[in-house]
Amino acid sequence: MSAHHHVQPPATMPDDDADLARWDDDGAPPAQPRSSPAAWLRVGAELGDRLVALSGRQDLLVTCRPGTRSGAPAAFFPTLGEVEFDAGLFAPLQPHEIHPRILGDEERYPAAWGVFVHEAAHAAHSIWTQPAGANPRVVEAALLLEESRVEGQHLITRPTDRTYLRTSARTLVMPDIAHPTLQGIEHAAAVAALILGRRDVGILDAGESRAVADLCEKVLGANLLATLTRIWTAAHQCADHDATTMLAHAKEWCDALDTAAPALPVPENLTDLLSGAVGVVMDSTAATDAADLAAQAAATNAMAAQSKTQAQDRAQRAGQRRKAAATAKSVFNTRGTVDPDGTPAPRSNPVTGTRRPTAAEQSAAARLSRALRAAAYRERTEERTTSPTPPGRLNMRAALARDAQRAAGSVPTAEPFTHTRRRNSPTPPLRVGIAVDVSGSMHAACAPVASAAWIVARAAALTDPDSLTATIAYDEHLTALTRPTHRAPERVTTFAANGGHHNLGDAIDALDHGLELSRPGAGRLLVIVTDARYGSDETARAVTRVKQLTTAGCAVLQLTLTPKSHHLPGTTLLHLPRPSSAPVAIATAATDAIRRTR
Repeated sequence: MSAHHHVQPPATMPDDDADLARWDDDGAPPAQPRSSPAAWLRVGAELGDRLVALSGRQDLLVTCRPGTRSGAPAAFFPTLGEVEFDAGLFAPLQPHEIHPRILGDEERYPAAWGVFVHEAAHAAHSIWTQPAGANPRVVEAALLLEESRVEGQHLITRPTDRTYLRTSARTLVMPDIAHPTLQGIEHAAAVAALILGRRDVGILDAGESRAVADLCEKVLGANLLATLTRIWTAAHQCADHDATTMLAHAKEWCDALDTAAPALPVPENLTDLLSGAVGVVMDSTAATDAADLAAQAAATNAMAAQSKTQAQDRAQRAGQRRKAAATAKSVFNTRGTVDPDGTPAPRSNPVTGTRRPTAAEQSAAARLSRALRAAAYRERTEERTTSPTPPGRLNMRAALARDAQRAAGSVPTAEPFTHTRRRNSPTPPLRVGIAVDVSGSMHAACAPVASAAWIVARAAALTDPDSLTATIAYDEHLTALTRPTHRAPERVTTFAANGGHHNLGDAIDALDHGLELSRPGAGRLLVIVTDARYGSDETARAVTRVKQLTTAGCAVLQLTLTPKSHHLPGTTLLHLPRPSSAPVAIATAATDAIRRTR
């Protein structure tokens, strides 16, 4: 097993001699690299910059070029402070396409980066040195145990590198299995250390490595495999600098193999069996990693789609607010009927004139004003605090307790003075918006709603100067009957219902923006007087606005006058068989709205 290739002693020959030795076979000319070795100097320098974060060491040099002196994909030279890296691991990428200094660039070459992380783990944790005269076989076994130990230690500080270490296992282990330096039982034991050792440190999953576990148990026997498992588990706990303990575990490894090997039959095709089992493990890890990558990509795409949807929703709401502001401006600042875009529509004006309020209406406004003031009244809040010093009322029990604490020599904790602070709670204002349908089927609502609009506006102005009300008559156009001002209206605006179609959505937008019905801090009520006999699109637009208001805490009341009326989802439906009871119903709902305000 060539696991020791990843930790190398100092090089004993120059680069040129190593290259000649590599091609010293049949006299064929050396193959030309796909790119000049000089082009990889930058890649090696950038890998060296990233090695600082991976290993925690700043004294290491990374060389990257086609081929390596050791023949392994990568190697760490402890005495030279060098990590050697084969540029072929980046294939098919060329040097100008590789930028390791950029965080995240490694996702384009996970296999190469996995090998680099493995060597970084050696650089960080393979810091013990073999003593002079150590048994080469024991050192070889220690280096074998070192493979999974350093990866386990690396995962403790950088758990997110697990994916890359799983990839490096496929790159590093499979060539060692196919071209072993150990034979027979020692070969099977080495495979167990490389695969099952990685399982026990969390690189591989138990289910993924089951093929190797079953084969090694069959070849090595349950007792020997349990002994080897105990040895590499103990080696995983060895300190980075503890060469004595590491070599002791390695000697125990060799002794266990020497004791058990003579009694164990070796299958003739052991190498093929081990290669097949390791291949199954690597295929399983590749499938798991691909599934995880696909799940991660799906989650990323879902988050991106969600973010895009949220951005679109925000843009849509912002556009709706701008349109609502323009609609409110055109409705409330124009004397007459307008389209939602502000275009005047004088021929569709439902207003028939104004009149003086009746004595009954004036009396109803005064009663409603008193009811609103009573509903808006809030008791003063009291806050009691204690202190060891005045001001405040003296509590004799606490004073005696404080004297007793002082006499006992302890730090006094009793606070004998009590202070009560009373604060006035602000009276919440009222916001009431009335949207009345003036299509041809709503003729019966004209007189009572006109009266109710004046009563509510008058009462709100008399109750609190910050209270606002407004009334909009809508068909396909919008007309302001009362506007959101702080002055009480002097006259009642009368109107007729002779329009066609409906535009409740824009009417709600105008009332919402003009009265701030979506903003907390006031008693908020929207009253919709309609039979709701709309088309599907008109209903959908209205229901969307109603849902937004109710979510914001605004009460929405729908008044209907005929049994054939439809219910707008999200509203509180109130059927009035007698239209004349509409003012009382609206006044009651306004009182409840301000009473519920906190």
